[in-house]
Parts: sequence; structure tokens; C-alpha cells
Amino acid sequence: MTATPSANPNVTPNANPNATPSVQLVSDLVTRIPEFRGVYETHVFHQGGVLPHVFFWDVVQDTVRSFLGEAPAAADWRRTLDFLEEQSARGVLGIDEVIVTSFLGDLPSPQEPGHAIVEQLGPVMAAKFVRIRPLG
Repeated sequence: MTATPSANPNVTPNANPNATPSVQLVSDLVTRIPEFRGVYETHVFHQGGVLPHVFFWDVVQDTVRSFLGEAPAAADWRRTLDFLEEQSARGVLGIDEVIVTSFLGDLPSPQEPGHAIVEQLGPVMAAKFVRIRPLG
């Protein structure tokens, strides 16, 4: 049985010791930055569960909008980058796969609005970004 986000507003990600690192990353993000809760609930409803790479598309979009000042209700982009930097520094394969592929890889290109956010990445994520996108 799948609940809609509006039918069950108390749906929260589970801190499940059996969760994959990528699913736990999503859970930890929503716990640490509750502004992502609505996006999370909608994601789970539409996907029937947590698909970290798909979920992170929304994280990128909200983070860039926050950086550009276009989404006042969104999570502050600095908090999101700080959280992801901490997670990147852990060196956990499943976490790195999501952050590198579905966050860093989806940041705006040099010709797109919001590309300057890459200058705000912490040292761990900045090094990973340069490896996957040497031209920005």
C-alpha cells in the first residue's frame, strides 16, 4: 500500500541499517535538511520507493535555484553543499556514485545560469568535479 504525500505527511526516510549507502544518503539529507521533505515525499509516491539518482535531480535543481536566489523557500544552497561535502569526504562508494554522477555531473554547464556554484564546492567535491568535468 502506497500512501500519497498529502495522506501521510509524517512519512520520513528511515534510518535503516540495511539500506544501501545511496538510499541512506537520501535519508540523511532529508533528516539534516528538512526543506527537502516535500520533494522526498513526492518522489517516493511517484517512484514507489527511493531512487537516489532520480531524487538527486530535484536536489540539484533546488540547490541551483537557491544559489540563484530564485527559490526563497528552498533549502539554503550552502547547507546542501556542506552536507554533500561531508558525505563525499567519507569515501563510501555508493554515496560517491550518487554525489558525483547525479549531483556534480548535473550542475549547470559554464554557459548556463548558476554555473558559478561550482566555485563554492568544498575541496573534496571540487576535486571530484574537476575529474569528471575538467572544462567546467
